[in-house]
Amino acid sequence: MRKIYLLAYLVIFFISCNTENKSNTVTNTSPEYLYKEVQTGGVKMIPIETPVGKFNVWTKKFGNNPRIKVLLLHGGPAFTHEYLESFESFLPNEGFEMYEYDQLGSYYSDQPKDSSLWTTERFVEEAEQVRKALGMNKDNFYLFGNSWGGMLALEYALKYQDNLKGVIISNMMASIPDYEKYNNVLRSQMRKGLLDTLDSYEKKGDYKNPVYQDLVFKEYYTQHLCRLPVWPDPVNRAFKHYNEEIYVMMQGPSEFKTGGRLYHWDRKTDLPKIKIPTLTVGAHFDTMDPEHMKWMSTQVQQGRYLYCPEGSHMSMWDDQKHFFPGVIQFIKDVDAGSFKGEK
Repeated sequence: MRKIYLLAYLVIFFISCNTENKSNTVTNTSPEYLYKEVQTGGVKMIPIETPVGKFNVWTKKFGNNPRIKVLLLHGGPAFTHEYLESFESFLPNEGFEMYEYDQLGSYYSDQPKDSSLWTTERFVEEAEQVRKALGMNKDNFYLFGNSWGGMLALEYALKYQDNLKGVIISNMMASIPDYEKYNNVLRSQMRKGLLDTLDSYEKKGDYKNPVYQDLVFKEYYTQHLCRLPVWPDPVNRAFKHYNEEIYVMMQGPSEFKTGGRLYHWDRKTDLPKIKIPTLTVGAHFDTMDPEHMKWMSTQVQQGRYLYCPEGSHMSMWDDQKHFFPGVIQFIKDVDAGSFKGEK
């Protein structure tokens, strides 16, 4: 009798399991069904129209917030998004939607050789196409730019500010001639023997000499570009991957020696035209004059200044405790409608 009960129990158990399994079974297991859309980890290549043809630029999305979308513009020109990867540890945690982006000519995007492409005006139009492709508008679009990216953000705001909710100009003066003057101030603070050595290489145009490059890195970059004793991997990767041809063509041979197509760029008198909430960021040890960037915040119609007392040109690395709270608070205040300029 016991055997009969046990057998009946097992039959009921297996029937029950079989029925339950059937209810949870995906009947269509074809690849077309399971993978209707390939997941890319947030990476999207965006087609860009230019006067010389169509190319693709690389973007990567973090988070999802229809109300706050932040697009990051890297420096250079023609460095990469990589040195801005520190943002990944901060903005997504606040619930912000964030996009890293390699501009045309940079490592992860197409790198055409036509030199007519490397103008500020064309980069502005590129940024506008990226904005449209990512679904950003005046109700949610925040533009952040560091160094050359700050110049590009300023230029974009002057033409397309009606598409923006707020702009952040980080570690970038509104005038290359003024930047050159401040560069000379920093240069004058160096010891005379070092200056004589640098001058000897520069007079010969020998900027690629390993001795010259080593001196610039040790005596200038480590003091004014990024002051961390060991540079983070994303910063090193950005230097490894930058497009030297475009960089020299537009900026000059190094951060220490300006020149190129941007040499006469100056937008100081146009700052009052910017009516949207604007944050300017300066740092004590920056290659850019922090007092100039403070002044910029008083020239736009709705400005705020963020000062990083321990930071340099890459304050997002060497002064995170001041940089990120200030950037985040600016975005939150604009989003809440409580932002007030500080003139």
